[in-house]
Amino acid sequence: MNIFSFSPFGYEGAMVNVEVDLRRGIPSVDVVGLADGAVKESRERMRAAIRNSGFDFPQDRVLISLSPADVKKEGAGFDLAIALAVLAAKSGFAGGEDCLVMGELDLSGNVRPVRGINAAVSTAREQGIKWCIVPADNEREALNAGLGVCAVGSLAQAFSCLAADIRDEAPYAPDSAGSALQGTEEVCFAPLDPAMDFSSVKKQGRLVRGLQIAAAGGHNLIAYGPPGCGKTLSIQRVPSIMPCLSLEESRTVTRIYSLAGLIPPGGESVKNRPFRMPHQSATLEGMVGGGHQCRPGEISLAHNGVLFLDEAAEFRTSVLQSLRIPLEFGSITLSRAGRHTVFPARFQLLMATNPCPCGNYGSPDRICVCSPHSVEQYWKKFSGPLLDRIDIRVPLLDSSADEDRFSYYDDISSAKLRPAVALAVHMQRRRQGKNNASLTPEEIGAKIVLEPDAQSLFDELVSSVSFSGRAEHSILKLSRTIADLEGSENVKAAHIAEAFEFRKNEGGLDICF
Repeated sequence: MNIFSFSPFGYEGAMVNVEVDLRRGIPSVDVVGLADGAVKESRERMRAAIRNSGFDFPQDRVLISLSPADVKKEGAGFDLAIALAVLAAKSGFAGGEDCLVMGELDLSGNVRPVRGINAAVSTAREQGIKWCIVPADNEREALNAGLGVCAVGSLAQAFSCLAADIRDEAPYAPDSAGSALQGTEEVCFAPLDPAMDFSSVKKQGRLVRGLQIAAAGGHNLIAYGPPGCGKTLSIQRVPSIMPCLSLEESRTVTRIYSLAGLIPPGGESVKNRPFRMPHQSATLEGMVGGGHQCRPGEISLAHNGVLFLDEAAEFRTSVLQSLRIPLEFGSITLSRAGRHTVFPARFQLLMATNPCPCGNYGSPDRICVCSPHSVEQYWKKFSGPLLDRIDIRVPLLDSSADEDRFSYYDDISSAKLRPAVALAVHMQRRRQGKNNASLTPEEIGAKIVLEPDAQSLFDELVSSVSFSGRAEHSILKLSRTIADLEGSENVKAAHIAEAFEFRKNEGGLDICF
């Protein structure tokens, strides 16, 4: 019987073959294969669990090998695999189908849940393993990964599963995680939470409209204005108008959350888009990920969802600049001690900030006490390259400045915003299989068709303002999303005009975007 376990490192991890050799000599247990302290301590837990489960521990010299030998093994998830390998060697099992085994043992022989089951089972399935033995508390998480599962609560139950070789009878629920999730044909939303409904946002029509466009197309957005104007209140309600994850998106997000130990209670897969809101004190490692096991950071936990930076200018400059590469490529590469891993990190960045340190710069009825130099230094923390990746900029200096065309959004509920978002998402999935913000420069020309008057207006607007190439593409992608919200197959002049207004700097701030 070939018994495998899983060593979590980064996004991929590694399968570990657990082998046991019994030989004559002074009774002892040796573990080889670059095991850390937690794995070496499993010798005593495993010995006590075997005896307390009614089995006889071998009175031989026991050698436990964890291969590949050059991959560091960490955590208590190897306990059950090691114990079963010892019992299999003592009982004379030979050959048989490969089996993934994970679980922590207590001294009485009970099996405790462990972190990373979804990632482990997904990796095992990719490598051709047909079934697994996991803790009962992790059963749902393992089933969601689409592998035959034998869920156990004790070492005795696990040995019975292994001895009976029940891989053909093990419960198997392929893709059960996505049974309630639809692919490209249907757009669903999470149940509405009255406490997080847009109906509580008043007189911020421009921002609400910008957030609807951002949610529909996956665009990045920054809102700036004085304290108390409604920036945070509005952005926190974005999840109420964001569509649920598709099946493929859910698989990736669930795997990341499994590695981080954040799987929802009951082991269900992640169905709603993540909404991460880290504190301003977040470190660089906490944001991008890292540590000795290269665990995911906030940007990976926000994959296929939203990363919201409230009071964004208060974050460390290094943290803000670390967002540039993931925003561009949708992934982050981490390197630790000669090993590297690549985490998915295609997130939507939403930021809220004050216009200056005191928050009153540009406000008609407040006095700003900041010097010009302090205002300049305040905005320099963002840097031009980072701000150039922000598609939508919404000033909130004076709510009365909103024009009549945004009055419809001044007092609107999430339920009224959802149909247009659903239509836009459906059109994008049908047309290109991803949101508009993810379109590459090569795809823009093929997927975004401008009507003649829209093309003329676009040429006129970009010639009147010194825009970068990325900014021009941003206007085109924004206009495509605005057209999708209306169900229009082609981009019209009105869509270009609205996209241009959201992209360029407005509100009278003397700030270089």
